[in-house]
Amino acid sequence: MEYLKLLGIVIIIVGFALKLDSILIIVAAALVTAIAGGLGPVELLETLGSNFLANRSMAIFIIIMLVTGTLERNGLREAAAALIGKFRGATSGLVIGIYGVMRAIFAAFNVGFGGVAGFVRPVIMPMVEGAVTARGKKLQEEHLEELKGMAAGMENVTWFFGQVLFVGGSGAILVQNTLAGLGYEVELGSLAAVEIPVCVIATTLTIIFYYLKDKRMLKKYD
Repeated sequence: MEYLKLLGIVIIIVGFALKLDSILIIVAAALVTAIAGGLGPVELLETLGSNFLANRSMAIFIIIMLVTGTLERNGLREAAAALIGKFRGATSGLVIGIYGVMRAIFAAFNVGFGGVAGFVRPVIMPMVEGAVTARGKKLQEEHLEELKGMAAGMENVTWFFGQVLFVGGSGAILVQNTLAGLGYEVELGSLAAVEIPVCVIATTLTIIFYYLKDKRMLKKYD
């Protein structure tokens, strides 16, 4: 009977292999696992509620993913591509660079957009692709894969260096505690001030590198 508790894993594997609805698979796996484990309806709801409260950040991420998927289904990608198509002088590298500046500024205030899956893929990537197709060129597969890496890389660099600028953020506190363990007592405000040029340099160098890389790849179309 103990093996029945593993039916939830089987349902997930089979469900995703058959490409069924993701939410339906997860709910079905949770219900089957709860029943096999002897949980009643009340105990199941209590478990879901307590886990939701204990992992609010993950729950928010899931909600963002659901909202993003709904918007994508209703034309978010097409709208983003059409918007950037109106700016004839825009290039993919320029779009990624502008996003990098915006991302670094918001990261300094600890404001997240949903990351690569929640914002870069459904919003930034259509604009990046639209910058190429607006020039009357058919986006090559190699170029597309490079652009995906560049957009995701910009998200990671700016968030990594930008979030430390937020006084009281987890990154800043981690650095402060690490330095305290080494015998260096620093204030969070002073730490953020020191990190500002580091964030500016990292973001600037990343923008320049990606802009030149995209420009080099655009020459292949000629």
